[in-house]
Amino acid sequence: MNYKVAVISGDGIGPEIVREARKVLDAVAKKYGHSFQYTDVLMGGASIDVHGIPLTDEAIAACKSADAVLMGSIGGNTTTSPWYKLPPEKRPEAGLLKLRKSLNLFANLRPALLYNELKGACPLKDEVIGSGFDMMIMRELTGGLYFGERKTVEENGVRKAYDSLTYDENEIRRIAKRGFDIAMKRKKKVTSVDKANVLDSSRLWRKVVEEVAKDYPEVTLEHMLVDNCAMQLVKDPAQFDVILTENMFGDILSDEASMITGSIGMLASASLNDTKFGLYEPSGGSAPDIAGQNIANPIATILSAAMMLRFSFDLDKEADAIEKAVQQVLTEGYRTGDIMSEGCKKVNTNEMGDLIAERV
Repeated sequence: MNYKVAVISGDGIGPEIVREARKVLDAVAKKYGHSFQYTDVLMGGASIDVHGIPLTDEAIAACKSADAVLMGSIGGNTTTSPWYKLPPEKRPEAGLLKLRKSLNLFANLRPALLYNELKGACPLKDEVIGSGFDMMIMRELTGGLYFGERKTVEENGVRKAYDSLTYDENEIRRIAKRGFDIAMKRKKKVTSVDKANVLDSSRLWRKVVEEVAKDYPEVTLEHMLVDNCAMQLVKDPAQFDVILTENMFGDILSDEASMITGSIGMLASASLNDTKFGLYEPSGGSAPDIAGQNIANPIATILSAAMMLRFSFDLDKEADAIEKAVQQVLTEGYRTGDIMSEGCKKVNTNEMGDLIAERV
């Protein structure tokens, strides 16, 4: 089969880690008789440098014409980069928000898995880690506070800013269904996270999630307030299977979950619409301080490519092959600098990609 992939290498370490993901995808194609047709697309700072804006209509069209989008990282140093002297709507991250909205990517999947080989990098105590944890954070991505009305005004000489958090029941229902569908393929438990003791939007969230739960009698549903969830993630992470939550809460909790795995450089993510189409990217940032040094960890991007094979192309066997190759490389003791520990073999970005591709 031939699959069309729009590739957004992005900024910072993005081009380096995307290169390794493509290397692994090409190894999959060779082994299983597929072909991947790549189309390079500019977004973020790379687009600003060429077009003066973070995302062009042509870039959106190129993404829409593909079967999926594979992305590196967007943005730069917020204190020194000229990109951040521009108005907010013209900065790199604005391109990503616009792309998510344009492609209707409402469901963000962020797995947080602690590999046994990386337990030493986890900041939690051994008694908390136990036998490890494996959770999926399902974050609503196109609604809520980040997309609500906002303005800054001056009243009686005092500056005041407004941000609106809005959800309708249809937005909540569609992300809840995705969360329960994922849970059915995992340990059949959903923890819906909200702030229903304070926010009207959270009270509606809770009601709609309970309505959806009736269609999934095999799945256990629990509700948890967001502040308690933040605490429970570091107290007993193994209790979670699928965490279902709104945009801002999911943004914060997914970063917390990534930290307890030992390195954000290990964590993939997927953003899906209501078809098989998705955007796949590492959970980490553009790390401009190490860009161009060939030391970034490409595993998160490689695992994102595996998610692309699984969720957009229905190539489960091929996705398994990538994930097993990553596991094998870790078991053999190869590490990039961010996950390095005593007795292991340190490799650079290119070498890690080569090792995983060879074991596919």
